[in-house]
Amino acid sequence: LQKRSSEVWEVLSKVKGEFEKFGGMLEKAQKNIQTGLGQLDDVVGTRTRAIQRQLRDVESLPAVEYRSEDEEL
Repeated sequence: LQKRSSEVWEVLSKVKGEFEKFGGMLEKAQKNIQTGLGQLDDVVGTRTRAIQRQLRDVESLPAVEYRSEDEEL
């Protein structure tokens, strides 16, 4: 019984060590995901505003009539 008890404690000790490693890896992955999401938010916001600004500039241009080559003949 004592031998089995020491074997169980040894296994539990190994499991505890692996669980600590697992927790550390999860925390690191979570930080990386949060960083990536923050960067994505920045890029989406910046690019969206830049595109909207360009579209406003186009809308403010005076209207010009274009003739196709067929109409000029």
